[in-house]
Amino acid sequence: MSKIDWLTQEIDGLKEQGLYNRIRTIGSAQGARLVVDGKDVLNFCSNNYLGLANHPKLVEAAKEATKKFGVGPAAVRTIAGTTDLHMQLEARLAKFKGAEDVITFQSGFTANLGAISALVGKEDVIFSDRLNHASIIDGCRLSGAKIVAYEHNDAEALEDAIKEHASSFRRSLIITDGVFSMDGDIAPLPALYEVAKKYDILLMVDDAHGEGVLGKGGRGIVDHFGLHGKIDIEVGTMSKAFGVVGGMVAGNKTIIEWLRQRGRPFLFSSAVTAPDAAACLAAVDLLEESTELVDKLWDNARYFKEEMKKLGFDTGVSEPPITPVMLGEAPLAQQFSRELFEEGVFAMSIGFPTVAKGKARIRVMISASHDRDDLGQGLEAFARVGKRLGVI
Repeated sequence: MSKIDWLTQEIDGLKEQGLYNRIRTIGSAQGARLVVDGKDVLNFCSNNYLGLANHPKLVEAAKEATKKFGVGPAAVRTIAGTTDLHMQLEARLAKFKGAEDVITFQSGFTANLGAISALVGKEDVIFSDRLNHASIIDGCRLSGAKIVAYEHNDAEALEDAIKEHASSFRRSLIITDGVFSMDGDIAPLPALYEVAKKYDILLMVDDAHGEGVLGKGGRGIVDHFGLHGKIDIEVGTMSKAFGVVGGMVAGNKTIIEWLRQRGRPFLFSSAVTAPDAAACLAAVDLLEESTELVDKLWDNARYFKEEMKKLGFDTGVSEPPITPVMLGEAPLAQQFSRELFEEGVFAMSIGFPTVAKGKARIRVMISASHDRDDLGQGLEAFARVGKRLGVI
């Protein structure tokens, strides 16, 4: 028996359970439509909320930065990888977010890893929402701190957990997603802040799916709830609504300075490229100039959700543009996705371990780049497949 036979068995098991990910290949720029596996389809999959991934201003900014700085950073930020574009981006983001300071990372995932592991250790405790993103879970594990999961979006459960555990540890940290990426519900940040304030505990929110979506002109969940200066750590990403790549941590100036000294992805992995930094700056320019894209995103999402409900689909508890179409079992979700693709709609299924068993779904990601004809095409395809498969 080969030493990797167990992997073959595990992979075969995933296929049998309908949990095997068959990764499709994109052959075009991101937008309302994509070329996927050689086929032109309506794009209901991408996190490109505002349609900025192929925006001419971002493309041009990246081109100009490439001419000046080249394509690669060639170093970590603390040695020879910090350009004036990185400094401009962090200053602009801090102003945009209404925060004291910002540090940027290579992704939202590494921002979570770097922030959590720098702020708590083996003598500390983390109070983490039970449905937090994998990057938060991995950051918590990496820190070595005790992890206490509290019931999803339940400030009272959080307070009960603090009463039970906090006194046994040196320091405490509360962590929650802002927008939960699978269900689309929003954290009750004001209530969580009151608990954090009462017990004098650091509060961290990961706003990956709120960045560019919530708040005035996409300024995020802290702006959405008017909590400027009250949330200690706000993690965000530039890989979704910003249309580029990279992560950020905004918040208290002393905390951000500490992350520059001890945030391991910042210290030990090459910097975000100059073209990416320039494109992110162009995205900030667009968001500061107008709320038009954010407004269109929300208008499209409201329309699509309303029409899906009229058709009889279960779209869960989602508040922002994320639209989960709840189907239950993974094999059904995969079959639904395959039939949508045949109908010209690219919308991938999501099952365990990304979501709990029995909670498989199609997650539709509406964007500002869609028009009503696109949404109409998508709705018609969902209706046809839903009726064929007995979902509606």
